[in-house]
Amino acid sequence: MTDATLTTAPELIRAAPELPDLLPPVKLRGGFLGFVRRHPAIAIGGALVLGMVLIAVFAPYLGTVDPTALAPTRRTREPSALFWFGTDMLGRDIYSRVLYGARVSLTVGFSVALLASLAGLIIGLISGFVRWSDGIIMRVMDGMMSIPPILLAIALMALTRGSVGNVITAITIAEIPRVSRLVRSVVLSLREQPYVDAAIAAGTRTPMIIVRHILPNTVAPMTVQATYVCASAMIVEAILSFIGAGTPPTIPSWGNIMAEGRALWQVKPYIVFFPAVFLSVTVLAVNLLGDGLRDALDPRLAKRL
Repeated sequence: MTDATLTTAPELIRAAPELPDLLPPVKLRGGFLGFVRRHPAIAIGGALVLGMVLIAVFAPYLGTVDPTALAPTRRTREPSALFWFGTDMLGRDIYSRVLYGARVSLTVGFSVALLASLAGLIIGLISGFVRWSDGIIMRVMDGMMSIPPILLAIALMALTRGSVGNVITAITIAEIPRVSRLVRSVVLSLREQPYVDAAIAAGTRTPMIIVRHILPNTVAPMTVQATYVCASAMIVEAILSFIGAGTPPTIPSWGNIMAEGRALWQVKPYIVFFPAVFLSVTVLAVNLLGDGLRDALDPRLAKRL
């Protein structure tokens, strides 16, 4: 090997072109901005829901007055700098009534979602895993689901006096079948898994199998379903109040405000417009949050890292 070869070999190696990457480098986006980019529906829906919750909590400190105070000399005032959303036919400030009405709608929505999820979870676990009880329980659930939720809630409200607690109870009973059937369908697929068969072969008792192996796998779909139940409960509560079968007229709620303003809809549409906007935005926010949770918790729907 000559001296010329020794001197030119490193130069040839350095001059060799680099091979292109077959796959682009993976960039993990972290932090708050990364979470917003990965899950925009959760970010937007969660922000709107949080805003509504803050409005409901701090309603007395947001420039409001007594939502039940009557002022006949100030009836049906147009929205202005003094009355931001105007006044109704009894002179009550609509802005104050709408903000305080958020308390009723959010309380009903969150309470129904929590109670219906817990009751539906227990019924679905028992029906899906205990085979002999499936036929009895599901026939009862099918009978309840054959009645539209709003009609079932009206029938239950007719048996009791109107109050927020009775509204929550009536809507919860109407929403339980939806959650129980979802949980049952998940349990039916989980009970055939090999790890469940192994637990049964090892002599593990049924309650322990449900708690250790079945229950953790139902949390994700049930959480998503709870958001839809919450949105549906707020709509049903508004409908019940609108037709006079929900909360008493003395309690400001979005359904009551719209019911009182429907007689003047053609001449004073703002009485119905503002509570309807708040109700629509809140329901949209909860549904966005549910869609985002579904995409985030289901790996089959994941599109980005």
